[in-house]
Amino acid sequence: MTSPDNWQKSSFSGSGDGNNCLELATTPGTAYLRESDTPATRISTAPGVLVHFLNHIKNGTGVEG
Repeated sequence: MTSPDNWQKSSFSGSGDGNNCLELATTPGTAYLRESDTPATRISTAPGVLVHFLNHIKNGTGVEG
């Protein structure tokens, strides 16, 4: 399994090490999410699934159906 090394922090988190935030990284075919305060715990999904989920959040709609 390829381990991601390109973690990016949300721009809404501010700067500095004390800011807890969501981080995102990708490898070919997989998107990973983690919280900065627990970086060893990660969830992974297909990039298309994550894009679908984020679009629903941005549009203010549910994820049903």
